[in-house]
Amino acid sequence: MPVAVLISGRGSNMGALVAASQEPDFPARIVCVISDKADAAGLAHAREQGIEAVAVPRRDYPSKAEHEAAVIATIEASGARIIALAGYMRLLSADFVRRYAGRMINIHPSLLPAFPGLATHERALAAGCRVHGCTVHFVTEGMDEGPIIEQEAIRVVPDDTADTLAARVLAAEHRIYPRALAMLARGEVRMGSGGRTVHKVPSGD
Repeated sequence: MPVAVLISGRGSNMGALVAASQEPDFPARIVCVISDKADAAGLAHAREQGIEAVAVPRRDYPSKAEHEAAVIATIEASGARIIALAGYMRLLSADFVRRYAGRMINIHPSLLPAFPGLATHERALAAGCRVHGCTVHFVTEGMDEGPIIEQEAIRVVPDDTADTLAARVLAAEHRIYPRALAMLARGEVRMGSGGRTVHKVPSGD
């Protein structure tokens, strides 16, 4: 299953997806990496792996709609059927989200629905959480509100800082994002009607 990955920076989760996709039995392949920033470090990494890497800078377009149209054109030209957001820092319009409903996923550094948005590690520590983690979910119109596909919990230790906690959560992200992408590519999960639930599709006998 061909996949386009959208990034804004170094693309560490993109790197995890690329590494997983190079395994012979992985059901998805990364066909394109797109960034809204021309200097995103992840673009160079993608090119090193022989993957098409395209910068579509927001500043080159007079409106959000025109920028998203250029991103969509790049996705469609690549033949991608699944969109994976990996540190893509732009809020997508409702039209964009609806276009790829059920085919676009995101990785978020918290155990959603706790701590949507930014600064998740700082907020988890400030709240006194004993457990933190990460989530892969379908993308819907509400920020970080989509149906959950996969999660991994990480124990918070007494001397954790935002940086130490972030490092352990990032390692977990690199484990669960390829797993969730594989599930979607194999047709093992799908977004239910109304965008509320994930249905795990039973395998045949």
